[in-house]
Amino acid sequence: MTTRPRLTPAMADVRRAVRDALAVALPGVKQTARRDPSCVLPGGWAIADDAPLVLVALSGGPDSLALAVALGFEQGKCGVRAGAVIVDHGLQEDSAQIAERAAEQARTAGLNPVVVRRMKVAETGSGPEADARAARYAAFADVARETGAVAVLVGHTLDDQAETVLLGLARGSGARSLAGMRLVTPHDSEQSALAGVTIVRPLLGLRRKLVAQSLTDQGIAAWHDPHNSDPAYARVRVRSRLLPVLKAELGPGVAEALARTATQLTDDADYLDALAADALQSALTSLGTLSTEILAPLHPAIRVRCLRLWLTREVHLSHISAAHLAAVDELVTAWHGQAGVDLPGRTVTRDGEALRVEARANDTSVP
Repeated sequence: MTTRPRLTPAMADVRRAVRDALAVALPGVKQTARRDPSCVLPGGWAIADDAPLVLVALSGGPDSLALAVALGFEQGKCGVRAGAVIVDHGLQEDSAQIAERAAEQARTAGLNPVVVRRMKVAETGSGPEADARAARYAAFADVARETGAVAVLVGHTLDDQAETVLLGLARGSGARSLAGMRLVTPHDSEQSALAGVTIVRPLLGLRRKLVAQSLTDQGIAAWHDPHNSDPAYARVRVRSRLLPVLKAELGPGVAEALARTATQLTDDADYLDALAADALQSALTSLGTLSTEILAPLHPAIRVRCLRLWLTREVHLSHISAAHLAAVDELVTAWHGQAGVDLPGRTVTRDGEALRVEARANDTSVP
């Protein structure tokens, strides 16, 4: 008979976070959970064969592994079936062994199915971090659709949220970036690579140290990605250099304060984004162009969001900088016959009272 480790505060906090996040992401599902005296699963919670499937995006690192272990324990109580998706980027010599070790740990935690997806990271010019992230999330979406999973859980912590806010602030990315990551992010747009997949971040309110402690308390060893300590990456520099300085100079609680800032900005950004979506619907013509007559009188906070939404949702451009948006906005508000604005693979021009997008003449990658 296997003896379970004594429940510690760190273990309890992580498990509670999983329960609370799933209750938000899948309202009503918990009510379908039931106990069965003959069930050998934790707490005697039986898992129905038709219970919705949720997947953990598992790297084998402390955050995602702690999430996987907690979900494995809590799945019956939450009324879900728990599985895992593990992406092997092939970026390290022993990546296959790392992936298999993570898969075995997921199975031991009671997750099923456990899918290892091997894929190559395509270089898009956006940098290695962004390219690897795009590859991971594409794999998550593919496996979710293949398995019928309704959500993918990722292991971002409060520390990750604080780092995201600082990176967004340094890049001048605006309120949406400063709002950071959401607890639950549904992807409803058919144009999205994650179309139909809901991303859930149960650990977003917990410190990284506490999450790692939950594994230590259970005697579980995690893999530590060397990339997470490589100062070549901006996020690592924020983590290892900038945040410690802020803590030393401003006192403890900096990470928590940054995370609160993200939460407070989320509602504001959501409201402005909704207004921008309405404006886009009004300004978009049947030819796919955008009416400058409708855009020009709008408040800049709405107009710029409308332009971003047009370029990302309608034109399918994924990497639009603040400088790009400012230049396109000038075509609306300060146009005097100037040339168009070059974007990645596209050019935005103004023709009379309309903005249109054309393929760059020297870019053969755009059909």
